[in-house]
Amino acid sequence: MIDRSGVGRVPMAWAGKFSGRRADGVIAATVTVATLGPLLVPDPKVWWIVALGLVASVPVYWRRRAPMAVALLVGTAMTVMVLWEKPFLPFGPLVAVYTIADLSPTWERLAAIPVIVVTVGVSLALPGEDSETFRLMGVAFVAAYALGTSARAHRSRAAELAERARRREQEHIAAVAEERARIARDMHDIITHAVGLMVVQAEAGPVVVRSDAPRAEAVFDAIAGTGRSALTELRGLLAALRTSAAPAEEDLGPVQPRLDGLASLAERSGLQVVMTVEGERRPTPGSVEAAVYRIVQEALTNVRQHAGVRAVRLRLRWTSRELLVEIADEGGGPRHDDDGSGSGYGLVGMRERAAACGGTLTTGPGQDGGYMVRAVFPLE
Repeated sequence: MIDRSGVGRVPMAWAGKFSGRRADGVIAATVTVATLGPLLVPDPKVWWIVALGLVASVPVYWRRRAPMAVALLVGTAMTVMVLWEKPFLPFGPLVAVYTIADLSPTWERLAAIPVIVVTVGVSLALPGEDSETFRLMGVAFVAAYALGTSARAHRSRAAELAERARRREQEHIAAVAEERARIARDMHDIITHAVGLMVVQAEAGPVVVRSDAPRAEAVFDAIAGTGRSALTELRGLLAALRTSAAPAEEDLGPVQPRLDGLASLAERSGLQVVMTVEGERRPTPGSVEAAVYRIVQEALTNVRQHAGVRAVRLRLRWTSRELLVEIADEGGGPRHDDDGSGSGYGLVGMRERAAACGGTLTTGPGQDGGYMVRAVFPLE
């Protein structure tokens, strides 16, 4: 099967070049006709004056390639020609001056100003023109230079607006990607924490049913409560995914955990969590509070699933510049989701959360043995 979707289409770059060449051809033809018309009608001038008229107009076609060279060529030809024949207006030099102001770099534009003044002055002084002609030519060349400068400024402004729009689009794409990554991390943390806790409680359920029926009822109530809580958080994340592509830091979604929920999280974890808070609590961005909550949640999940112990120490220490969070246990060996280099999905997610808030996260053996997760968040 032959794809004919591109047949007859001109690539954008070639289309732009073709359009520019055609415009240059039209301008050059118009300037040539305006310059040669008085030299041929009603009485044709001698051949060398007509030749000077051609040199003063036709090179305008190449004005974009070499503005200064074209301006010197057509300006010299016009200066020589006016000694014998006076055109109504020097169309070729005017277009060349416009092009210099529009396309040439700054140093060429500045260097061209005295050259233009001298050339125009000589072409008017040698034939002995009056003051009115001096005034008319001065206004014409100043207007041509000003129009070229205006076109250059307009093009620069358009390019600036296009670049600004491109940057906004890139920022939007980056914000969307960051938000989706955040939601993916949240879903990972919610699901692993809730499912892991439910599995542990469900495994203990049959044993408790046979030995302690009232306690078994509490276990099953805890399983149901964990499931309902996870569903609520997942619904909030899905709503955020549908309605909020790139929220601001203060609005990270409809359901965002806070530091005040750490005590409840520790209570629901199924572990014996000893939580200590040091220092005076300081105002904390919502993004940092959410990151701390999710890091603690993931760390407790890892302890419950892999450490083989129930006692955990959770420490929050506030200073004037940072918030320190430590989760430590007395279990031995690396976590199952960590190959020793910290490459597990859970640990990667924790590091990403800390880095997104400008913080750092380290994992490894604790001071008293076991395993420790340590996160530091700047508060300034």
